[in-house]
Amino acid sequence: MAGGIVALLDDVAALARLAAASIDDVGAAAGRASAKAAGVVVDDAAVTPRYVQGLAPERELAIIGRIAKGSIINKLLFILPAALLLSEFLPWLLTPILMVGGTYLCFEGAEKIWEKLSGHGHGTDEPASVSGPEQEKTVVSGAVRTDFILSAEIMVISLNEVADESFWTRAIILVIVALGITVLVYGVVGLIVKMDDIGLSLTRRASSAAQAVGRGLVRAMPIVLLTLSTVGVVAMLWVGGHILLVGTDDLGWHGPYGLVHDMEHAVHDATGAAGAVLGWLTNTAASAVVGVVVGAVVVAILHLVPRRSTSSH
Repeated sequence: MAGGIVALLDDVAALARLAAASIDDVGAAAGRASAKAAGVVVDDAAVTPRYVQGLAPERELAIIGRIAKGSIINKLLFILPAALLLSEFLPWLLTPILMVGGTYLCFEGAEKIWEKLSGHGHGTDEPASVSGPEQEKTVVSGAVRTDFILSAEIMVISLNEVADESFWTRAIILVIVALGITVLVYGVVGLIVKMDDIGLSLTRRASSAAQAVGRGLVRAMPIVLLTLSTVGVVAMLWVGGHILLVGTDDLGWHGPYGLVHDMEHAVHDATGAAGAVLGWLTNTAASAVVGVVVGAVVVAILHLVPRRSTSSH
């Protein structure tokens, strides 16, 4: 009897170890998937603060909370089921869809550069002047629509990273990614938009140290927003270009990504202890160049060609 109990306990322990290992595997896979979507995550964090610029301070966090709720609904109720069904029944479509998303990222990044250089902005970065529930609803709806596009890219990139896992493992991983990234993005956004308020509050303290920190936070806000916006553009070009390079390689055109790989290995081998970092930077820079070129072509097609056609008439 005792032997049977010991054997049973051994089996339970083995199952517990297996379950723990499975949880660790899921956690690691979710981490890898989230890392692959980092460029889009940065862009998401860079885009959102503009929707609450011009709001009364007491309404900022409430609006961010409503946008975050819409983002969760986008990811879990619409994008996740569609992505899982696609991966289960039409997995060969993942790479082309991912490349379409990569092209869109390249376009977004290149368009921001073109707007900055040419002054032909869309005006979407202007502060939102919000008054009343209906206007707030309009702002939230616009932000959630933009989030849908970015969330779809995040989920498809993440799904592609774990495409070899079982159906339910993929589902669990994508739920973890969806919740984790949403909390991260909108938590950071909430912190960013309240940073100036925190700074102003500190400037009213009696402590000179607190006042100095407060003034520093207030002065830092424009720099933080500008830096975040710049990093978002670079990340879009890098991630979009990398997706296209890997996609063309997966579809059988090995030349472009093979060349980038050769450059990466050459730099790695020639730079000793710094080889790993410099090799990665080489791959990243090459991906960003591809992103700029592809994005510039799309910008020219969508902006410059129609303008010339109109002027010719």
